[in-house]
Amino acid sequence: MTTSDAVLLSDRQREEFDRQGYLALDRLTSAEEVTSLQAVYDRLFEDGAQIAERDLLELAGELNGDPTLPQILNPDHYAPELRQTRAYRNAGVVARRLLGPEAVPTGMHAIRKPAHHGAETPWHQDEAYWNPDHEHRAISIWMPLQPATADNGCMEFQPGSHLLPVLAHRRISSDVHGLVLADTGVVSESVACPLPAGGATVHGSRTLHYAGPNTTSEPRRALVMSFACPSRPLAVPRRFPWQDRPEST
Repeated sequence: MTTSDAVLLSDRQREEFDRQGYLALDRLTSAEEVTSLQAVYDRLFEDGAQIAERDLLELAGELNGDPTLPQILNPDHYAPELRQTRAYRNAGVVARRLLGPEAVPTGMHAIRKPAHHGAETPWHQDEAYWNPDHEHRAISIWMPLQPATADNGCMEFQPGSHLLPVLAHRRISSDVHGLVLADTGVVSESVACPLPAGGATVHGSRTLHYAGPNTTSEPRRALVMSFACPSRPLAVPRRFPWQDRPEST
């Protein structure tokens, strides 16, 4: 499996991404590399792992004192070998095919849904988290390290929603980082994308997406690799009030 021939997207796939705002790929890397990535990933989430507090986020809250949707930002800072993988190289090929030669890596994050009680990732647009003063052209490549199914929280998308503006969001609760659409009634269609381990989904920054809870006996591991073209300041800046932090009292 080589970078040049394994993930070279066809014209049909590129057209599908442009039309739907997302794409599912059966394979981004080999089964052998998935096994090695599982070990790296699990080490990062172990108790006592030396992860800076600023890079540890809880997206949905706790259940009986345990996080239900923990996330590690910049996992490659703590495991630089993540940047030397076939998956990362192939993700770059996909990004440049979809965004053009200006596309560059903009970071990684790892989201873990614990066994039995991993929370849903609610409907949202990634751009709702970003600087509202700039125009963004970006994608996220989401790769599961075990089969992604409806039972453990595979990705779901609303086709064509990448053509929408950034919609109103709100915080899931005041003490967590995660966002949810303020009105989930705008979601009129949901397409689930189950994947084999080492496959991937690709979605744009405004594509509405969701992942269900993990009700299985194994954690659901997902590694997300992000790419973007240089952002540009907007002539008329936007405001995302859900990004405002309440004043301390």
